[in-house]
Amino acid sequence: MKKFIVLLFIVAFTGTAQQNFKKSLVLMGSGFDITVVAKDKASGDQYIQLAIDEIKRIESLISSWDQNSETSKINRQAGIQPVVVSTELYSLIERCLSISKLTSGAFDISYASMDKIWKFDGSMTEKPSETAIKNSVARVNYQHIILNKNNKSVFLKNKGMKIGFGAVGKGYAADKAKALLKKKGVTGGIINASGDLNTWGQQTNGKDWLVAITNPLNKKKAFSWMPVKNSAVVTSGNYEKFVEFEGVKYTHIIDPRTGYPSYGIQSVTVFTKSAELADAISTSLFVMGIEVGLDFINQLKGVECVFIDTENKIHNSRNISFNDITKN
Repeated sequence: MKKFIVLLFIVAFTGTAQQNFKKSLVLMGSGFDITVVAKDKASGDQYIQLAIDEIKRIESLISSWDQNSETSKINRQAGIQPVVVSTELYSLIERCLSISKLTSGAFDISYASMDKIWKFDGSMTEKPSETAIKNSVARVNYQHIILNKNNKSVFLKNKGMKIGFGAVGKGYAADKAKALLKKKGVTGGIINASGDLNTWGQQTNGKDWLVAITNPLNKKKAFSWMPVKNSAVVTSGNYEKFVEFEGVKYTHIIDPRTGYPSYGIQSVTVFTKSAELADAISTSLFVMGIEVGLDFINQLKGVECVFIDTENKIHNSRNISFNDITKN
């Protein structure tokens, strides 16, 4: 009996010894916050460095700025010849094309082919012409990304086409970092890739992680907090990059099918198991709009969303419960 009591004490003591360790830094051109549960600072630092190295590896794979990346090689050979790539990149592109089909092109990694006629740096003084907008998306079409399963090759059918992972890359990196740390025995944590985040386990106090939905009127404050467990949460918003013409605010998220920026929505938050999927879906919902977007989400299993419109009203998918939300 004494041995049993001692054993219980040791287990309880080691359980309470766990701490949260966090590091903030810039990766993939964006702010990352990496939080892990570990027994001491040395272990915490080691786990965080593993996550950093994994995120850097992902960046070297999908970056269109790195001329040595597989993505850059695909883009250079557009309209010329297929490029054989790693199984990892091939699978990522394959999943992206599946989402493109699912969203009827609202999500499209060939958006990188788009002419940048919309400027969100304050320099625009007038809205682009209809002709310029139409021409800007002439080379954008996910159906012109040709995959060959036999040799894992990718071919962009037309010259001038490009692919980019700006709408899914950070989410994918968060997923991969989480998977690696779980494999290494880390019992809980958050990988927050500039708002694209994935969680697992619990905090050291035994409670679920709390995730903030950014207030569109003040991005430094939270609109609400939601507890999440082993889930990914991604928020897309118009509060950082937008232009306004004739009283209409246009966000930097552009419909790859039409060349027009989305409007009428301040933010979209998506909840699902994968940050990669949540990342892609959040962008798609901005393009789809509230009515179509909610109908779309309500047909998907395991995916939920919250819209905040330009009137600051909340619109949520069918299975979202606000009972546990703490509003500011």
